[in-house]
Amino acid sequence: MRRTDKAALLPIAVDKKSSEPMHRQLYDQIRELILTHRLSAGERLPSTRSLAKDMALSRNTVATAFDQLLAEGYLEGRVGAGSFVSDLLPDEIRPSSTEHQSEETGTSRRGLSNRGERLAALWRGRSKRTPAFAPGLPAIDEFPFDVWSRLMARAWRNPPIELLAHAEPAGYRPLREAIANYLRTARAVRCEADQVIIVSGAQQGIGLAANVLLDDGDSALIEEPGYPGIRGALLAAGAQLIPVPVDEEGLEIDKAEDLAPDAKLVCVAPSHQYPLGVTMSLARRLRLLEWASQKDGWVIEDDYDSEFRYSGRPLAALQGLDRDNRVVYIGSFSKVMFPSLRLGYIVVPEDLTDSFRMARAALDDHPSTIAQPALAKFIEDGYFTAHLRRMRKLYDSRRCTLSELLEKHLGEYVTIESAEAGMHLLIRFNEKLIKMTSDMDATDRAQEKGISVTPLSAFHYLEDINDHYHGLLLGYAAVKEKDMEKAVLILKDAILAK
Repeated sequence: MRRTDKAALLPIAVDKKSSEPMHRQLYDQIRELILTHRLSAGERLPSTRSLAKDMALSRNTVATAFDQLLAEGYLEGRVGAGSFVSDLLPDEIRPSSTEHQSEETGTSRRGLSNRGERLAALWRGRSKRTPAFAPGLPAIDEFPFDVWSRLMARAWRNPPIELLAHAEPAGYRPLREAIANYLRTARAVRCEADQVIIVSGAQQGIGLAANVLLDDGDSALIEEPGYPGIRGALLAAGAQLIPVPVDEEGLEIDKAEDLAPDAKLVCVAPSHQYPLGVTMSLARRLRLLEWASQKDGWVIEDDYDSEFRYSGRPLAALQGLDRDNRVVYIGSFSKVMFPSLRLGYIVVPEDLTDSFRMARAALDDHPSTIAQPALAKFIEDGYFTAHLRRMRKLYDSRRCTLSELLEKHLGEYVTIESAEAGMHLLIRFNEKLIKMTSDMDATDRAQEKGISVTPLSAFHYLEDINDHYHGLLLGYAAVKEKDMEKAVLILKDAILAK
């Protein structure tokens, strides 16, 4: 079949004033061009970069539309060549008279809900995560797997029947007791084991809390910029997301009155905001709790990596300041142990424990008990805190080394944000570098060279962002110091490539 040598010119346009998301407008129009054979099989499409530039859109918007077309089989990607109209377009994909059709294009929607569309649009794909410099990736090779394997073997050598049958919706009782004891000592969280519920990660915990505390259409405040995984969990619960700016003191809660006076819930990471790394001030924390009390609202505290603070004493959790039982506290073991463990926890107000347990059972019956007994012993016998102490020292050294190397090799082009906690550094592009490239394009080139970074602009819920939001998140926890300079030089080449 004949292939075109040049990318097709697409007769499409988006209405930026329309309530229809721009990525959906692109998807619908390109799909229609394919179905009506105005784009023929094998025809090459423009790159996401060039189409975004031509249409004055963010590359993220175009990439989302292309990703959906690729996933549904309308397009096929070829390494090093681009995106092409698929050769095989079965007759079955043509809309029939019995299918629901959109008024604008006549193409089938197949009953997908608005919520389903919004959730699907959040997925950006997952590229290979390499030690340099994937944010949130711990030093897995430093984890004491010899101890862990012994604890797992001991738990399952002759397991009691309660581990093999249906478990408690809230999780394995000894693990909940171990977590409560740890949180009271290390994070100043006020809780008992009955308030702890085991979940499969922070996102499931946020989703559970939102389902219990919100009705469909209720407004939920999120940090702008903020962790994208929170958006999916809240959207799945039917929440209307309201982004609130984050400054050097954390989420600007006083702006919420103008943005969403009827908001019932806010989701924050006060100890170490992601991705900016700022710590919420005491005054802002107290104001946030005051807002929740005045609004009869709720605060979800995402305490995802508070264990890693490198100067001063660890900050107490926001939940420990709450005297009105308005905070749902959420933690996870993914970053402090290893990601595939998929175990986290939530601490709920005492008067809501029964409601949360019943909702947990209704949504997911009970969490897997495979790793819970071993994790309980890992915490009870002191291995967990010993591992944290070792990793805190190791990560601090790697953080300092990376900061020095970035200043040495990229200081002319970026500003390195100070980070006294966490597992990543943030570098912001200066005006000189912004004129040369975007953080999205730099990320793509770095990935091609085997370097994992995350663009700062991807963390913004609003598409209309300014140049200040161009930057990269660089995780250092999994990178050996002897390998850092080589990785930084590769990253520099990727950022400055033309």
